[in-house]
Amino acid sequence: MTTKTRSMFATTLVALCLPAAAAQAHVTLQPAQAPAGGFARLDVRVPNEDDANATRKVELQMPPGFASARYEPVPGWRVAVSMREPDAPAQGGEDAPSEEVDTITFTAQTASAGIRPGEFQDFGISVRLPERPTGTTLSFPALQTYAGGRVVRWIGAPGSDEPAAQVTLTAAVDDPGAHGDETAATEPAASAADDGGDGLAIAALIVGGLGLIAGTAGLLVARRVRAT
Repeated sequence: MTTKTRSMFATTLVALCLPAAAAQAHVTLQPAQAPAGGFARLDVRVPNEDDANATRKVELQMPPGFASARYEPVPGWRVAVSMREPDAPAQGGEDAPSEEVDTITFTAQTASAGIRPGEFQDFGISVRLPERPTGTTLSFPALQTYAGGRVVRWIGAPGSDEPAAQVTLTAAVDDPGAHGDETAATEPAASAADDGGDGLAIAALIVGGLGLIAGTAGLLVARRVRAT
């Protein structure tokens, strides 16, 4: 293989690897799975894929069904949570929420707080996942704004150049099963207590029997002494 051929081969490999590397450098939610209807911490992971500018703002669009969201403070960043009216009629009567989370926006307050080239930042949020069938995929479109004014729209389908973050719902936490495990754990203790009670009762019967025997023997000895 000539030097020119090797150079062309290396260039081709680099070109093939670049799209794969770029596809990995997008806004994601960690973990990518969470139980339906359960509470979970999700980390909005934001890598900087710009070689010259820092990320200054991230806007995360929430799918329907999130009644509230709490966020973990990050030094140098301001977090704003905006709400909207649910598209579907509220369920649950008067206690049902009249609004749901629309967008969570993370904004750097100083130049040093931005996500610089080669860095990434996790923004923690605590939410309750909506009640949906197991296997349902929730999409979280995001806008990433750089210091130079460029905006990357992570809103595409999986496998696209700019895919939206996604979370797949797993089976809901089985509370009856948890109670069952708790009951099973307490049953051996109850059995042990019963065994202990039976043992004490048997010991008491033995002691009582021995006392009766000793009393009878003493009575017989006393009678013999009197007879002599």
